[in-house]
Amino acid sequence: MWYLKSVRTRFPPSPTGLLHVGGLRTALYSYLVAKQSKGEFLVRIEDTDRERFVPGATKNILRTLHWADLDPDEGVILDQGEVSGKGNRGPYIQSQRLDIYKKYADELLKKGSAYRCFCSSERLDQMREDQQKRKEAPMYDRLCCSLSEEEVQKKVDAGESHVLRLKIPRSEKITFTDDIRGNLTFMGHTIDDQVLMKSDGFPTYHLAHVVDDHLMDIDIVIRGEEWLSSLPKHLLLFQELGWKPPRYAHVPLLLNKDKTKLSKRQNDVAAEDYIDKGYLPEALLNFLALLGWNPGTSEEIFSMDELIENFSIERVQKSGAIFDTEKLDWLQGQWIRKISVNEFADRIRPVVSEKYHEVENDSDFEAKASLIQDRLTFFPEAVEMMGFFYKAPKVKADLLVNEKQKVTKEILPEVMEALKDTLESIDEKGWDEENLKEVLFKLSEDKEWKKGQVLWPLRAALTGLPYSPGAFEVASVLGKEETIARIASVKNT
Repeated sequence: MWYLKSVRTRFPPSPTGLLHVGGLRTALYSYLVAKQSKGEFLVRIEDTDRERFVPGATKNILRTLHWADLDPDEGVILDQGEVSGKGNRGPYIQSQRLDIYKKYADELLKKGSAYRCFCSSERLDQMREDQQKRKEAPMYDRLCCSLSEEEVQKKVDAGESHVLRLKIPRSEKITFTDDIRGNLTFMGHTIDDQVLMKSDGFPTYHLAHVVDDHLMDIDIVIRGEEWLSSLPKHLLLFQELGWKPPRYAHVPLLLNKDKTKLSKRQNDVAAEDYIDKGYLPEALLNFLALLGWNPGTSEEIFSMDELIENFSIERVQKSGAIFDTEKLDWLQGQWIRKISVNEFADRIRPVVSEKYHEVENDSDFEAKASLIQDRLTFFPEAVEMMGFFYKAPKVKADLLVNEKQKVTKEILPEVMEALKDTLESIDEKGWDEENLKEVLFKLSEDKEWKKGQVLWPLRAALTGLPYSPGAFEVASVLGKEETIARIASVKNT
């Protein structure tokens, strides 16, 4: 680890819609770096793009972070359901910091590090079109950079609409070491004069985040690789304002299986989509942590505490990470198996009780739930898996026959009769898994039947399902009376 002190990190989402899973991964990485250094994780809202602003998006983002147990130590929080702030470096919403940005924009203007641009959108569109025809990289031609102070002042006094642009030193070479990408070099002549302040008085991301990261004492900026090309502009802004830049770590893109950028066409991209589908936060965060980060071992299951202990930004890869939902489903199953039976039962009880109201007063519900915990991936699947406990199934004759288990139509009546007689002979006090196993294995031995010839029809008769918990477990939970009643029902069809 590079840090020798507590580290301050930040996650600055834009309220333009639901939180992207890539954003949730960035938040997770930022949270882990802060926590393993015993530092602070800050959340601020970058809402300077007013055209794309979505009312309610900030609350949704904060609810998603809370669901993921990524609550900030400082910054924007939800207080009794309302957006609020926590800390002494606020405001933490950029639209509430416009005077702060103007102060530093004026400073850049005064130093000659920025200039006013009065070009219309029509002129800029034509300029880019001409550059494309000449096969040149689109870049502002600096027409307004050559205006005299008198010309600029005259236009300002006349109220002409304008923006503020960063004046890139074209002859300068900018070098930097990214914590993931390593040594980077950018040439000034390839960098566009970025707009810093828009005509409506709002800053662009470029100026706002530099000012905020400095004033909020951010030590490392973890963000997506799509911002890598903008890094030299940000480094120049730190330089021109006389500030030391934070460390930067540009994490790899998330990719579809065909290695295209993660998109709605092939995958759900909003974190809320995965919440709605029933993924556990532990599973989704475990999955996202491994999208780019290599723990250096074969271990794949990590709790939050284990991630905090083991995560290293230096072990995050440069290349894109494949978003494999099959792996996510596998992790979901692993995490469902890791929770206690008691918690599992509590989680599925409301779901199952919607269809089977008797669940609410079922003292054996936990025992029944334990039989399906290692069989499902999502909690709603419990409704179908547990239905046979509360409603005797209508068993089709062809389900009882099983070629693989050598249960034929010819042998089936004899097997069902023997099962009924044998189970009726068991004392109520001896009705448990172990005794059932012993008695039924003896039955198969005495009749010279294979175990499957006894257990398959028993399980099918009790559950009505081709895949279900084992016959001994189900019979034990159902009890003697219900078990025999179901066998008799099937036997008489």
